[in-house]
Amino acid sequence: MRPTRVLLSAVLVLLGLVLQVSVLGRLQLPGATPDLLMLIVVGLALVYGPSGGCLVGFSAGLLADLAPPSDHAIGRYALVLCLVGYATGLLRPEGGRQRSAVSALVVVAGAAVVSTVLYAMVGALVGDTAARHVGLTGLVFSALLYDVLLAPFVVPAVMLLARRFDRDPMAAETGDTGGSGLGSLSRYRTTREASPLPSYGRTAFGRRRRVPGLAKRP
Repeated sequence: MRPTRVLLSAVLVLLGLVLQVSVLGRLQLPGATPDLLMLIVVGLALVYGPSGGCLVGFSAGLLADLAPPSDHAIGRYALVLCLVGYATGLLRPEGGRQRSAVSALVVVAGAAVVSTVLYAMVGALVGDTAARHVGLTGLVFSALLYDVLLAPFVVPAVMLLARRFDRDPMAAETGDTGGSGLGSLSRYRTTREASPLPSYGRTAFGRRRRVPGLAKRP
């Protein structure tokens, strides 16, 4: 990842973690808690692709695992967001721009369901049975509802910031956007074309005139 991507991702993840712990985590809503970190990972993955989404998801999940008042095994949420970021990055549209808001909401809805189910499955593997007492169906429904309602305020803003900070000034100046490379090829051909010979050796009537100082051709 480029330094601009790393810096923007770190700022957004840290800001999202603070809001997640200090604001959303204290709402005590029925069922699940709105997952702001997951929405940030989804927004960045839709611009950065699977590799970037995987790295951002793992970093965000690991910070959430270490941040108080975390009471689950370290690495549990990191694994979930890593997989969610990678899978979301595979759905990245061309140019990192969603054609409609509905498609982005569908991606968020799928990520909310998958992340909740994966979190409960990993918890069952490590001996955490909290999801059984609450009810997995209620958790999935509430997580889907909260995340879809919060997504229009988070995902478009994250994607806009990611696209704006992801621009390459050198590519913008030369017009090379990383496509097929036809622009560079055309510039190369233009500079390599043979220049026409000077016409000082011909008279107005088209006859060749001898230039003084040059040897006569046979």
